[in-house]
Amino acid sequence: MLQIRPSAARGHAQHGWLDSHHSFSFAHYHDPLHMGFGPLRVINEDRVMGGQGFGTHGHRDMEIISYVLSGALEHKDSMGTGSVLHYGDVQRMSAGTGVRHSEFNHSRSEQVHFLQIWIEPDRTGTAPGYEEKHIPLESKQGQLRLIASPDGRDDSLRIQQDAYLYATIMAAGDQLEHPLAAGRLAYVHVIRGTVTVNGVALKGGDALKLSDENAVTLAGAEDAEILVFDLPR
Repeated sequence: MLQIRPSAARGHAQHGWLDSHHSFSFAHYHDPLHMGFGPLRVINEDRVMGGQGFGTHGHRDMEIISYVLSGALEHKDSMGTGSVLHYGDVQRMSAGTGVRHSEFNHSRSEQVHFLQIWIEPDRTGTAPGYEEKHIPLESKQGQLRLIASPDGRDDSLRIQQDAYLYATIMAAGDQLEHPLAAGRLAYVHVIRGTVTVNGVALKGGDALKLSDENAVTLAGAEDAEILVFDLPR
């Protein structure tokens, strides 16, 4: 079964310093039909003005992944971790028993654009943790690059859930297929460009939910950057 999640149907919050689109219910945006998909709970596309950001706040029992699209994202947390992430950098923060952190635009003048992704863990009450990776551009071009997994295989971020997150950059003529094991779900989020997924045409900001499918098939791309989630039910 295929279900389109159009970009224009996402929740939208405009706070002046923050322009955010929510693929799933988040904060003041509530849609009972879009509370998550499997353990995937949040995909927020955030644009933060120069010198602004999210002040120190807390999380528990959530795997939080930040995928930077442009600009510089500054992260600080109560574990003593501090870093500045740029395009190609991906970070994972396991909130576990509790962590406090802040996220700011490191630049005073340029916007930072990133995706914040929340995945519910398969166990609670674990120790908080942090990890970041730089994913080279060429490793995503014309292929699915694993960026998060439960075992950290292929130099991916390690998350506490039986979920796999892939990223790809596709040009015209590229065709990719990701097989799905029986009972698995898939969620495809198009960051930019256009692509056809299992025969469904999508553009930047659109997503496709897949259930009871044998594979995710990507074709007909035009300057596309895409995330593919392989998820348990």
